[in-house]
Amino acid sequence: QVQVVESGGGLVQPGGSLRLSCAASGFTLGAYAIAWFRLAPGKEREGLSCIGSGAGSTYYADSVKGRFTISRDNAKNTAYLQMNSLKPDDTSVYYCAADPGYGPVCDITGLYDYWGQGTQVTVSS
Repeated sequence: QVQVVESGGGLVQPGGSLRLSCAASGFTLGAYAIAWFRLAPGKEREGLSCIGSGAGSTYYADSVKGRFTISRDNAKNTAYLQMNSLKPDDTSVYYCAADPGYGPVCDITGLYDYWGQGTQVTVSS
């Protein structure tokens, strides 16, 4: 069964950091494009970052560029989103998604077949 499970969310003060994990099972993570999204109440879903399969290219939305870093550890079959300099506006539920169809160039606006259940990130003092 193909599955992705996020973890690593929590409460952090403004300016702090968190690292989200996206653990994959049932498929080889390195062969899939991975994307991170977030959804906050009253807002549209926002595509934050993606990484292509293999030694794929990366993409960052302007809202997180320079603060967030996407990566993948194929040996652990896990992807990560390192989030630094967090702001209250970053408060949201964060989701990872995977798809085998994009090759080394991911598409944050495309469809992703497999989604996790989400992990809550709250940035507050």
